[in-house]
Amino acid sequence: MIDIQKQEAMLTALGKVLTNKLEIYAIGGTAMMLRSIKNSTLDLDLVFDKQRDREEFMKALRTLGAKESDVTLIYGLKSNTPLMLQFDNCRFDLFLNKIISSTFSDTMKERAKQTHEFGNLIIKVADPHDLIIMKSVTSRTKDLEDIITIINKNKINWNTIIEEAKEQVRLGNETAIIGLGEKLEKLNNQKAITIPKSINDKIWKLFNKQIKNNKQKS
Repeated sequence: MIDIQKQEAMLTALGKVLTNKLEIYAIGGTAMMLRSIKNSTLDLDLVFDKQRDREEFMKALRTLGAKESDVTLIYGLKSNTPLMLQFDNCRFDLFLNKIISSTFSDTMKERAKQTHEFGNLIIKVADPHDLIIMKSVTSRTKDLEDIITIINKNKINWNTIIEEAKEQVRLGNETAIIGLGEKLEKLNNQKAITIPKSINDKIWKLFNKQIKNNKQKS
């Protein structure tokens, strides 16, 4: 488990080792910690735009003593898994644009306005709306808990989430809308969060439209 102080120390050390400015995106628990939504996380989740940036970051990690870690132990044989390195009892999950079934889209990048600088390391933090989208397509209990925390600690624009779910489907993630609908409906029924009925109806209407479009294509 990594707390806020340890995360900051690691990112600062990396920023000192890097010889050039490097801009990357934080997602998952890393983003939640940088947004003061969460106090600890199991790993550092980072997304890169370019392969050469990821290679430069990995080189910096290895300089500090990081070792390669077996990605299949965590992600199995899923597609779009990260490269993983272990450093000082901390796991770094380093994604390249795609995060398993999700894509870190151009609209997600535009919304990642919060920036933290650690020397030559510049971290842009994923928007809370996009954290919800990425966490809604997983089957992990902790992601459900994170969705509750994010919604309860932020002012949510539901239309932003719906539009991004549509964008994720356009980019190839067929489960984006159904995953979002199922997770939000489940949490709403448990009274863990409150979702406007109009939003719930809109999500399921979109899903039915998606099914109809898929049938027409086949």
